[in-house]
Amino acid sequence: MLTTFIIISLVLVLLTAAPLLPSDHWSVRVWEFPRLQIAVLLLVNLVAIGGFYHHNLLVTASLIGVNLGALVYQMYWILPYTPLVKPTVKINNNPDPKRSVKIINANVLMTNHDVAKLITLVEQEQPHILVTLESNQWWQDALAPLHAAYPYRVNYPLDNLYGMHVFSRLPLSDIITAERVEKGVPSVHCVAQLESGERIKCHFVHPAPPSPTENEEATERDIELLGLAKEIAQTDSADGLPIIVSGDLNDVAWSPTTQAFLRVSGLCDPRIGRGAFNTFHAQYVMARWPLDHVFHSDSFELVRLARLPEIGSDHFPLLTELCLK
Repeated sequence: MLTTFIIISLVLVLLTAAPLLPSDHWSVRVWEFPRLQIAVLLLVNLVAIGGFYHHNLLVTASLIGVNLGALVYQMYWILPYTPLVKPTVKINNNPDPKRSVKIINANVLMTNHDVAKLITLVEQEQPHILVTLESNQWWQDALAPLHAAYPYRVNYPLDNLYGMHVFSRLPLSDIITAERVEKGVPSVHCVAQLESGERIKCHFVHPAPPSPTENEEATERDIELLGLAKEIAQTDSADGLPIIVSGDLNDVAWSPTTQAFLRVSGLCDPRIGRGAFNTFHAQYVMARWPLDHVFHSDSFELVRLARLPEIGSDHFPLLTELCLK
């Protein structure tokens, strides 16, 4: 039994420490994702050691200390995304509809053809803006029933899992579509006009992840995210428009890259103090983490934040409703 506890403890501690290595390789950076799952396993291991091994006090104390240290380190990253801390974005319980914007961010999974679920969801929620990711020409055609309600659109269909479409009830202007870092990996940037006449700057992004089937390293993803953060801090801030960033970042909320993005851009994360809102993987309850995000400038207060029902994709849609202060 002692050997089992030692092996389990060693594995969990190594997985906890792996992201500290100075490497962008996917095999290292991937362990930033399942921090919650590793923390749960560390807690279970701690309870098991305390409950079943009492033969050697020094060994028991050492195992408990090592596991407890790793658990505290994992909780350092996870804790902000729990109700145990104070939210950084205030709730607006009486929003002005004309100064509000509701966005649904939906990674549809290109091979998923259950379009009816998404259309029904959009009809129920009536967002001002729908952003679809992984949407190809098939999805563009299948979502045509939304055109009457969403006359302002940006189409960027691709068959490589990085297509993107924006459907908006709000007028869009200053539209830029760009493959900023990688060919075939676009982002959409535009200005939306609220019903009040006020304008907001929107950035919709979906960088490629570090993985054995795509980019071996996280470098391209990190360059795109941190490049956007610098642009927001330098250019967008000078424009004075409220800012929203939405998309599947292929990164978790608690990763060093996402934290650096927030620090450099000066944007807010409405999930802090409320929950992780894990959007991936929709089919595996024990392997979920927050890959889909909405960040915004301090110009907004939160009206509603929700993970919506599944639409046949491996991602849940994420709904965010914000209101200008």
